[in-house]
Formats: sequence, structure tokens, C-alpha cells
Amino acid sequence: MTIHIRKCTLEDLPLLQEIGCETFNETFKDQNSPENMKVYLEEAFNLTQLGTELSNPSSEFFFIYVHTEVAGYLKVNVDEAQTEKEGDESLEIERIYIRKEFQGQGLGHHLINKGIELAQDQSKKKVWLGVWEKNEGAIKFYGKMGFTQSGTHSFHMGDEKQTDLVMTKILM
Repeated sequence: MTIHIRKCTLEDLPLLQEIGCETFNETFKDQNSPENMKVYLEEAFNLTQLGTELSNPSSEFFFIYVHTEVAGYLKVNVDEAQTEKEGDESLEIERIYIRKEFQGQGLGHHLINKGIELAQDQSKKKVWLGVWEKNEGAIKFYGKMGFTQSGTHSFHMGDEKQTDLVMTKILM
């Protein structure tokens, strides 16, 4: 299996939107109302919003490919782009999603490691992420990758306020 990771550019916006909506919907549609899913997808994955995020020098998106097919993506933030004020010595993994047909192939490890590599390249001291408290599979995966719970924060899905666990990995 040939795997490679490539940084996204503005030309990738339509594909990023497609993969973002698809993977978020696959992951969370069964636990949220259709109305809240629709509102969130329209807000978070419209082309204007994604273009703004992709143009921010403190955020980066990466596609992961299996052979020639996009299997998922990663979004990382530093500095003021972080969704919580975790400081200049932190890198946030804001989004990490693998398309359903590619899950279970170790691709999440590749993306987490890419985030850690980016943090180390920028001399960051920690990597952190938020994960929905009901996403037990992801919580277990992040734990295996060396992340531990360090707090909580709120995440709004349409009109519903949800709780995300903040998980942190300290870098040596």
C-alpha cells in the first residue's frame, strides 16, 4: 500500500469541502439531529470558510493518499488560529478524519505523526486536540498515541452545546 501526505492548497478547496463534509457526516450523523448536522456542515465546510482557514498562515491542511485516492485529511493550528488559547508553544490538531472505506489501515497514525512532526519542526512543546466525549473509539486511539486528558471545552453543534475532552501530548 502506497501512502503519502500532501499539503493542501487553495486549488484543493472543492475536494477539501467534499472530504470534510463526507467524513464529518459519517462520523457524527448517528449521534446528532439532521438539523444540527446540516447547520454545522454549512457553517464549517462552506467554501468561503474553508478558504479563509486555508489562507491563514497559522493553519495548515494535509490530504493523506492511499495510492492515488484521498483517504482523509488533517488540519493543524498554531498561534492565534488555535481554537483554545494554549499558547505559543502548542500545536493543535483541530481535525483528523479518515474516509470510512480507509479506516482500520493505520492512516490515523500517519496523520497524528505528521502533526507531531510539524510541532517538532516548529519547536513546539506540546500537541493538543479536542475530541467529543462520546467518541470512545477516538479517545482510545489518542490515548494509544500518547495523549492524556488535560481538560474540557465546549463545542457547538447547531443549537446543541457538547463537551469535548482536551487531550495533550507533551513533546520531548
